[in-house]
Amino acid sequence: TLRGVLSPLRDALAGLWVVGPEMNDALGHLGLGAYSGLGLGLVWLAAAIFFGVRSRVPAWGWIGGLGVGSAVAIGWWFTYTLSGQTFDPIQVESLSFTGPSADTLMLFLSPPGSPLDFDVGLVPGVFLGSGLAAVLGREFKIVGFTGGMCMWRYIIGAVLMGFGGMLAGGCAVGAGLTGGAVFAITAWVALTGMWLGAGITDLLVDRRAELAEASVTGKEPTDKAMAPAE
Repeated sequence: TLRGVLSPLRDALAGLWVVGPEMNDALGHLGLGAYSGLGLGLVWLAAAIFFGVRSRVPAWGWIGGLGVGSAVAIGWWFTYTLSGQTFDPIQVESLSFTGPSADTLMLFLSPPGSPLDFDVGLVPGVFLGSGLAAVLGREFKIVGFTGGMCMWRYIIGAVLMGFGGMLAGGCAVGAGLTGGAVFAITAWVALTGMWLGAGITDLLVDRRAELAEASVTGKEPTDKAMAPAE
């Protein structure tokens, strides 16, 4: 999707709606000042604390959530600081996994590939860090497919997510967390599409089957958000 046979299709679709930097500032279009983002962030933080307490999120969940959120802000600050200390142009960016995953893959498939930069270091760093956290937390395990249909769902979902993430300029992390944190209009459009797509897919693929099974067995469909196995 980034540089292969699907890249012309991605370029054609991306060219249907082009948004310049001056048009991508959601706060500016709403007539809000620079500090309004901080106020909105505090409101969302209060909401996250409320729902976290109500859902009885464990301590590691709080630490992980704060760590991911802080990593986004640190990524913006780190690349911005680095851009002012080198003669080479450095893009100011933060966490995203679609483009960096493709660059990291090309680094192994056709070395030297992309230069060693923030993106290429991000993917191995997260892989090693999460693996170490799983080992220390005694949660490390190898998980495989439970059947042919499960494998097909992963393959189809991966293809759609990969193409859609590259077309949107970021995945749930790159667009949702990183782009949403700086109130980019394109990020919020992409995130809204992800919410709608996930909800509709769950309704059509899983919930409909659960309702059909419930009508036969007479049992209420399980709320997956509350199911311990999930």
